[in-house]
Amino acid sequence: MPVINNHPITSKLFQPMTIPVDNLIFRVVDLAKQVQVNDATLTILHPSSFDIERGASVAIVGASGSGKSTLLGLLAGLDTPSQGAVWLAGQSLTALDEDGRAQLRGELIGFVFQSFQLLPNLTALENVMLPLELNGVKQARQQAQEWLTRVGLARRQHHRAQQLSGGEQQRVAIARAFVVQPAVLLADEPTGNLDAETGARIIDLLFELNREQGTTLVLVTHDSQLAARCSQRLTLDAGHLA
Repeated sequence: MPVINNHPITSKLFQPMTIPVDNLIFRVVDLAKQVQVNDATLTILHPSSFDIERGASVAIVGASGSGKSTLLGLLAGLDTPSQGAVWLAGQSLTALDEDGRAQLRGELIGFVFQSFQLLPNLTALENVMLPLELNGVKQARQQAQEWLTRVGLARRQHHRAQQLSGGEQQRVAIARAFVVQPAVLLADEPTGNLDAETGARIIDLLFELNREQGTTLVLVTHDSQLAARCSQRLTLDAGHLA
């Protein structure tokens, strides 16, 4: 019987790994999510099991309402499952309390959202410095400047976020995510608010950083061409993992 961190895995749905546990960043077993709507129980995600290897690029695809963002939230520990378990870098997210999940998330995960989620009154530089300052990093300014240069925004670093174009704001968000050197980058429709040309540049940048930094990239996307570039695909159909 497979065991991770002394937790036996008994799921009949789970298929044995073909890669060593040390090479996994995620292991997901019988993960499911249900919510109560009035007097009815709605299943958003049916029991699902899969592994994600360190450094992989993964596309989560499916129609709107299929459970993609719910799955991403469960992987991040932003939401708790109705059943099943998620292991992140060998640690059980589902065994941790909210503070423990937040600490692990802060240590290992970066986020890029469709809506950018920058602080509009801060400059690009201040937005990227913020997570470093919260972690007590002494050279926050220098590291933030290096990452803004890396994403092509050295000349825009002192502009407030609200003064930047959509593509520039997304690049700031990417610099902010990568500046903490996360083991995992989770991106929810990262080009959804961008035009096709700008979106293509953002995706190229994400894959470039995935290769160079060895960061595991997990993308929620409707874009079949983007999904085809990933090394692994998770397809959801009405909450079922196909």
